[in-house]
Amino acid sequence: MENQKLMGKGFAPISQAEKRTQSPEKPQSSTINEIQANLSGYFADIRDPRVSRTQKHLLKDILAIAILAVIGGAEGWEDMENYGIAKQKWLEEFLELGNGIPSDDTFRRVFERIKPEALEKCLNKWLQTIMGSLKGEIVPIDGKSLRGSYNRNQGQSTLHLVTAWASEQRLVLGQVKVKDHSNEITAIPALLELLDITGAVVTIDAMGTQTKIVQQIRAKKADYIVALKANHPTLFSQVKQCFQEKRVSRLAQIEHDYYTSVEKGHHRTEKRYVWAIPLTAFGGLYQQRQWEGLQTIVIVERIRHLWNQTTHEVQFYLTSLQADAQLLCHAIRTHWSIENQLHWVLDVTFNEDRSRIRSGHSPRNFAFLRRLALNAINQETTFKRSLRQKRKQAAMNNDYMVTVLNTFCQA
Repeated sequence: MENQKLMGKGFAPISQAEKRTQSPEKPQSSTINEIQANLSGYFADIRDPRVSRTQKHLLKDILAIAILAVIGGAEGWEDMENYGIAKQKWLEEFLELGNGIPSDDTFRRVFERIKPEALEKCLNKWLQTIMGSLKGEIVPIDGKSLRGSYNRNQGQSTLHLVTAWASEQRLVLGQVKVKDHSNEITAIPALLELLDITGAVVTIDAMGTQTKIVQQIRAKKADYIVALKANHPTLFSQVKQCFQEKRVSRLAQIEHDYYTSVEKGHHRTEKRYVWAIPLTAFGGLYQQRQWEGLQTIVIVERIRHLWNQTTHEVQFYLTSLQADAQLLCHAIRTHWSIENQLHWVLDVTFNEDRSRIRSGHSPRNFAFLRRLALNAINQETTFKRSLRQKRKQAAMNNDYMVTVLNTFCQA
């Protein structure tokens, strides 16, 4: 009878099957104590930056609460303290908390002083336990600035991080800071040194199109696709001129593979024309021996129609892959997943660009916490909701938080 009344008002009764799809599953594999033990293991090598007499709270408790809080939506030190206070009874089941919940100042001071490199090594440890093979996977590398980290009073420049992203597994593989008065050219080799990219296809924009970077990628048994622009003027002009000359005859006189695609949506139509030309068809390029493993030149022509406007661009790429135009088109498109699925998410869902955390090492360390949280949430697939909703659910539902944290216990 009650159900009939509800249906008459425009509501339908929810079946048991629908209830199961609307609520996250309860954790099955690991208890919270096992998860805490694993977390402590990952962070065991981090040196406590505080002097002994000021260590009112255990470092492992501070780190654990910080991670839980950021997964649950925390954007600053006060949020961490408030999360701890709200969840204190539950946290006491697996943390010591002999002196209660750390204050916001305690969180701030600790993360100002912890060496970022130590935290990033912990990320590598965790990834080794959860990550599948990268063979054939597209791994974009790109930089991102944290605009709010600039501090004129302390003479602190904007923090710029270079990140590697596993596009299929949706994992941040590592991050490296671009040193002040430097650029991504020096940071990318440092990042590659940290990673096992065997079998992967690394994609980099024009800033990283350097012969030494390409050599490093090949030395790590990976392939590459790098954008060719005017920062290599002689090679760029040679490839561009050759394409323009041969295009008149639709490249009929040289060996090549061709692919075209059309995408429509949001009042936009984009046509892509892709030519993959083996290196041998060019008859020799400027300093081509310096580009380790170079096999193919890729030309991508894009024509976009948006309302009454039309834009046209042609881009060139160097790659160690064979001349498969469709595969190369997919890989080049996938490069932008680092913008859409990582950088955009960090700014919109995690409010990274709005963060005013600036002192000491804290901007870089908080960036690490965001990326760690994003990795953990992406690996949890039982709750079919947006990232924002999954974070809210983790904040409100301790069982679901444990489900997310189970990703730390997949060794």
